[in-house]
This record gives sequence, C-alpha cells and structure tokens, in this order.
Amino acid sequence: MESNPNKALTETRFSDLKPPLSEPVLEALAEAGFEFCTPVQVATIPLLCSYKDVAVDAATGSGKTLAFVVPLVEILRRASSARKPHQIMGMIISPTRELSSQIYHVAQPFISTLPDVKSMLLVGGVEVKADVKKIEEEGANLLIGTPGRLYDIMERMDVLDFRNLEILVLDEADRLLDMGFQKQISYIISRLPKLRRTGLFSATQTEAVEELSKAGLRNPVRIEVRAESKSHHASASSQQLASSKTPLGLHLEYLECESDKKPSQLVDLLIKNKSKKIIIYFMTCACVDYWGVVLPRLAVLKSLSLIPLHGKMKQTAREKALGSFTSLSSGILLCTDVAARGLDIPGVDCIVQYDPPQDPNVFIHRVGRTARLGRQGSSIVFLSPKEEAYVEFLRIRRVPLQERKWSDDASDVVPEIRSAAKKDRDVMEKGLRAFVSYIRAYKEHHCSYIFRWKELEVGKLAMGYGLLQLPSMSEVKIHSLSTRGFVPVKDIKLEDIKYKDKSREKQRKKNLQAKKEAQQQEPKRQKPNKASDAATTVMRKKTAKQRRATQAIEDEDELARDYRLLKKLKKGSIDESEFAKMTGTEELL
Repeated sequence: MESNPNKALTETRFSDLKPPLSEPVLEALAEAGFEFCTPVQVATIPLLCSYKDVAVDAATGSGKTLAFVVPLVEILRRASSARKPHQIMGMIISPTRELSSQIYHVAQPFISTLPDVKSMLLVGGVEVKADVKKIEEEGANLLIGTPGRLYDIMERMDVLDFRNLEILVLDEADRLLDMGFQKQISYIISRLPKLRRTGLFSATQTEAVEELSKAGLRNPVRIEVRAESKSHHASASSQQLASSKTPLGLHLEYLECESDKKPSQLVDLLIKNKSKKIIIYFMTCACVDYWGVVLPRLAVLKSLSLIPLHGKMKQTAREKALGSFTSLSSGILLCTDVAARGLDIPGVDCIVQYDPPQDPNVFIHRVGRTARLGRQGSSIVFLSPKEEAYVEFLRIRRVPLQERKWSDDASDVVPEIRSAAKKDRDVMEKGLRAFVSYIRAYKEHHCSYIFRWKELEVGKLAMGYGLLQLPSMSEVKIHSLSTRGFVPVKDIKLEDIKYKDKSREKQRKKNLQAKKEAQQQEPKRQKPNKASDAATTVMRKKTAKQRRATQAIEDEDELARDYRLLKKLKKGSIDESEFAKMTGTEELL
C-alpha cells in the first residue's frame, strides 16, 4: 500500500488504531475521504476510547474535531443501556454559534451510524422556547452547542436526564473562559455525573484552562501536538527544527505601514490576489460594517466578492455570509474574531490582519484559518512603525514573522473613499463610528506596552479611514493625541450630506424639521430671567477655568473603574455583555 503523501498526516490509518474502531465508523471515515490520521488524532482517539480523560493542546487546523467526534461515537456505541428519548449520553460545548454548527455537521455522518441516538444543535439566534419544544417532542441524547444556550435549556427542562452521561467535550476551552462563560460552564459541569469521560481541547492552554481541567477532569492525560517548522534563525552549519505554534505550510509576514497608507496597501494586495480566497480581520463590528460598505465602492474592487461577517449580525445573516464565502473558490471575507476560532473554511489562501487582535492568543487562531491539514497558506499582519515590537513579542512566543516589502506602486485610494462619504451619509456615519470604535478598542489591547493608545496618531488614522473631518473625542482632547497628517475636506458641512437611500433621507429630513420646530417653540414657553442668566454666566466662567482639571480627574476615575471591571470579567464575576454595558463598549462584541 502507498504511504501517505501529506506531511501533515501520520503513516497511521484509522483502521490501525487500537482499540479498533467499529466498521460503521471506518466506513463513514472512508466515505468522507479520511484514511490517515493527524498526530492529534493518533494521540487522542485511543485514549478517549480507552476511557481516559484528556487535555489536548494542539496547533489550530490539526484535525481536533474528528479527534473527539470519533471516540464520542464509539463510546456511545458501547454504552449498554437502551437510550430513552430524554436521556443525555454526550455533550459538546464550544464558544461560538458558527463553531458549534460546524461540529454538528461534521459529526452527523458518524452519529447517523447510531440508529437510536438523536443529536440536537443548541445555539442562540432562535427562540429558546422553540428548542425546548423540539426536545420535548423529539427527544435528544447528544447535545452540541454554546454554553449560554445549553445553560438555558438545562435550567428550564426538568425532563432531561444526565445521570448516564458518558462523555463531555469542551472545544476551544480557553476561548470559552475568555468570553466570560465560567458561570455557565461551572453550572453545566455541576449537573453532570463525575464518572464520565471528559475531553478538553484548545490551541492554547491558559491558567484558566488549567483550573478548569482540575475541576472537570480526573487524572487527565496531557497531549501536546506541535507542528515542526524550520527556524528562521538557523546557524550557518545546520538548519535546526524549532517547535512552532503555527502550521507547517503557513508563511507568516508583517507589513510596516503608517495608518494613512493602510487602505491603499490593502487594496493593492487584494488586486494582486484576485483569484485567491482571503479573510481580512478587523478590530470591531463597526469597522467590518464600514469597510464592508466602502471597499465594494472602489472601482478597482468592483469585480470581487466582498462578504462582511460579525457578531452583531442576525444569526440568519451570519449563516448566509459564512455559507456564501465557504462556497466561493475566490473571494474576501471581512470579519471580527467571531470567525477566528475553529472554523474550517475550505481553500483559504491568505489571512490579512488589518488590525492586530486585542488578545495576542487570538493571533494564532486567526492565522490558523489557512494552511490547514498540510496545505499551503500565507498570513500578513499590518503594523505601524510604533507597533514593530510586536514582531519580537511573537517570535518569543514561537510565531516568527518575516518582513513583507512595501508596495511602491499602490495607488492612493483615500480620495475615492472620501468621495464615497461625500455622496452617501451612510458611508460617512459608518466611517465615524468605525474610527471611534477602533480607538476605544485599541485602549483595551492586552499588550498595552506595545500598543500604546496615548501614542496613537489619530490624524493619520482618520486619513486612513477616509474621514472628511476629525470627530470631537474626549480621548483626543484630553490626552492631546497627535492630529498631524490630517487634511480636512474644505467647504463641506457634514449635516448637508444626504443618504443615498431615499427613504432614510426622507426620514432624516422629517427628524431635522421636528427638531427645528421644537427649538423655535422653546423660547416662547420660557420667559427670560435676567437674574438666572447672570448666575449662569458666573457659573460658566467658573467652570471654564476648572474644566480641564475636572475632566482629567473624571478620566482617571473612569480608567480606574474600567480596570476594576476588567478584573471582575477575568474572574468571571461578570460576563462579557455586562462588561460591555458597564464600559459603554457594546460595539466591540
């Protein structure tokens, strides 16, 4: 028999594993085109099938999903008791709707080999009552979903029986905890029997994951699978192999670029890679919304498929966006970190990180959407000259980057972006929102000693966003951030810019008229009071002298409060949505 040609796979076939897999599972694997195992599958499947708990730390794109789906099906096959309609035998928990949905669909051909097992996908985006009704009527034995929805279902439904649960899988365990699901995970585990198999899967084993493994696993076998990559700092005599956190076929680069030149370099990159499948990561939902509207309006990109995806979109729109991009042979997905973890989108050639992630651990998950299972792929991260220390930071973390040459022939697209903003109020408003949300997200960078928000050159940044005028922001005024490099568009009033959408423009005019009428009626209702006017003037003079000092104190208080809330979020005493509401950063989720 021929040996396996794909270097990402081992020489071990699924049919060689001990204890042996059942015939129906081997047939399902063969039908899906899986013959040889990846290293993580070789290490994990026999252990879980032998009733051992596992804590798996493996590079992204290493085949983790099959590493837990196959043994889960085998364990359920061996379970002796006959399944009752509401007897839960297994559970798979993952952090996002998209990842849960992907796991569910990957698992279906294998679960279908168990005629008496009914699986159920439980994620947000649909009414929880609809899920409850479906489980009540049809029953469920295997639950696959997100912590929030599983928690809801378990709290609402007394009919579910967890006493005979055989296996629990936590996928992307570090992200489950980062996203503030500690309370829900703890509750779910407390409801499950201690005598069960547990698999903890993650690309990065954090301290929180360590704590979780102590609580949820009994004497787990630790599995660490790393890709081997050639060291970029090899000695002259021999080229050493270094352990890397990224896949073997992945070429990692960084492009040093001033903020006002970023869009032109990005567009140049997209034009030169028209036939490729590319994912571009942005910092916030507002940034995705903005670039998703602006980029398709540029003449040079009109022929390309550009698809936005972020966590604030409705679930049906998210599924449609992901489905559309998956089916394309070439195209561009504009997204936030909602698409950074675990998603297996076939044929992605290149990852562009227009904005580096707030959490450096997410960097590895982002680039792992390409070069999966031995394929080739490339990744480019945009960095400003002041952020260059990030390259050394990543190298220390076993993620070496090479410098990419600046494109000299990139044409300046900023005038065209500004022209789009002048012609449509929607573009102008989305640009302002994106700009503000970016600065506020930048303040929350985990590597604040590299990404120093007080050194942000907001003038160049605003030019890079194609803004017509600089918005009034407390961050800029109080901390005197550099506005150098910004050239405002002359002879234009922002309030005069109309919506291209006629119905929105009609509504805007109505609102303006109503506001104008309200202002005209205001003086008629109130008679002027000279004494109160004089007092107000004195008060104004007094506060004007003290305004800057008072504002500075308030700002320091706000930062201290945000820091306390951040610590609460890390401890799990508040979740991410509560944190967002308390800090006014809902846009970032």
